[in-house]
Amino acid sequence: MTKPKDESAPAEKKEGEGEKPADAKPATPPAPKMMTIDFDGISSRVARVPIGADNYNGISAKPGFLIYTTGSAFYYGRQGDRPTQLKMFSFKDRKETTLIDDFFGGYAMSRDGSKILARGAQGFGLYDATPQGDKSRKPVSTAGLVVDRVPAEEWNQIFNEVWRRYPDFFYVPNMHGYDWVALREQYKPLLQYVAHRSDLNYVIQEMISELSIQHTYVEGGDFQIPPRPRVGLPGARFELDRAAGRYRISKIFDGENEEDIYRSPLTEIGVNVHVGDYVLAVDGDELKPTDDIYRMLRNKSDNPVSLTVNSKPTMEGSRVIAYRPIADEGNLIYLDWVTRNQKRVTEASGGRIGYIHIPDMGANGIREFIKWFYPQIDKEALIVDVRANGGGNVSRMLIERLRRKLLGINYGRTDDFGNTYPDAVFLGPMVALLDQNSASDGDIFPYMFREAGLGPLIGKRSWGGVVGINNRGPLIDGGNIFVPGSALANSKGEWVIEGHGVDPDIEVENDPASEIAGKDPQLERGIAELMAKIKNNPTKLPARPAAPVKTPK
Repeated sequence: MTKPKDESAPAEKKEGEGEKPADAKPATPPAPKMMTIDFDGISSRVARVPIGADNYNGISAKPGFLIYTTGSAFYYGRQGDRPTQLKMFSFKDRKETTLIDDFFGGYAMSRDGSKILARGAQGFGLYDATPQGDKSRKPVSTAGLVVDRVPAEEWNQIFNEVWRRYPDFFYVPNMHGYDWVALREQYKPLLQYVAHRSDLNYVIQEMISELSIQHTYVEGGDFQIPPRPRVGLPGARFELDRAAGRYRISKIFDGENEEDIYRSPLTEIGVNVHVGDYVLAVDGDELKPTDDIYRMLRNKSDNPVSLTVNSKPTMEGSRVIAYRPIADEGNLIYLDWVTRNQKRVTEASGGRIGYIHIPDMGANGIREFIKWFYPQIDKEALIVDVRANGGGNVSRMLIERLRRKLLGINYGRTDDFGNTYPDAVFLGPMVALLDQNSASDGDIFPYMFREAGLGPLIGKRSWGGVVGINNRGPLIDGGNIFVPGSALANSKGEWVIEGHGVDPDIEVENDPASEIAGKDPQLERGIAELMAKIKNNPTKLPARPAAPVKTPK
């Protein structure tokens, strides 16, 4: 009987059939097609991607698609107004789709362009690099990720990387004439004694200091410093009444409660407390004359704090008040100093001179300038105070505003004073106050104030550090090194300010005795200079012209 044939069984092979010779070579993949780019006239062959205007970043390309992020514009002093999104544009469909709505940072695309690793509100995720990728997310866990590190080897790597970044990015290639290789060899032997990141920072800073330049900051790194306790501050000062054996409130900072940064807790609505009141207890714990009230306020900044107070140093008739604490009183102290200066200027000039202090050339400086300049635009003279200015990069914006010249005046039917053309022109004379703590862009501002012919400088020679810095990315342990990368020259092509500072036209020192006595000789000299200028020559807008008559005579 014949056995039925199994059609599913593999066919029998004859000896040698289907086998490759031992010396056979694997098939060679086809060579990739060569791409030829015609650079001649390439800029004229640009085509606009048909998507709306936005703030684009992180643009990548893959066949048929663009991947990029959109987000808020940069604002000085506040967060953006919308979250960043990771998006994809399809050339075929001419459509834009969103891969991640709440995108936290950078992304990485696989070599073949099929996958994207990105971080969103839910953590790291792996996405298909397609218009439907938002539905393909697979979470990527970082739990259990560890690294073995040898601190001495890490410090050696950081030292060498810092050394290498300086000749790569320093603002002049000659390294100020120093032999940078020799300096590395001079300081490198000290690495064997480094036992902590702070030791390494010291060695690095000593090496960099040989270049005689400012802005050579070394920041961060693996310090493992415990967080400071957050103190629940009330925006007040206390003094001990030794006779009564009780603390009492000696000062309450006024603040400006409409601005959160200047919120003064004890002045808020419903907090019934006054200067001179005794503080008898904190959160129910009696405050004794041997206690430190700030110790009792430690770790209380995130919850309301209650104080037992009374107008007399006894518990009888006392009351309990509660306040929302702040963790830092620096802004209140600053505001108190500024308003005190404004009051001095107003009283000494009869309200004719305005006063502005600019704390830095960043978000704080812009805020304070806008807040105080425009309400004082009709003053006859102006003191611009940049003492202790911490620097930044907005001095050019302020100089441009201050140097505006009157070109004309617009009048409305009921407007007797008119609006200047251009807007917000300050007409009167100015002076600038500077001191040894006017730094960086706080050096540049008074220098350019004088160059623009805005007025004399009064005070002391400034800090003298204006070679700008760049952060070229973190070091291996998360620290940062800043390399001075761009320097300032004057209109004649000469380096200026760095290493010397800006000399005042009128040198005035605020000596300790004057400051202890509550005086401010620099401010007083500024008032005197401006009063002398406006005494017999007040600067005001011309009177409104008579209404024209256009009927024929």
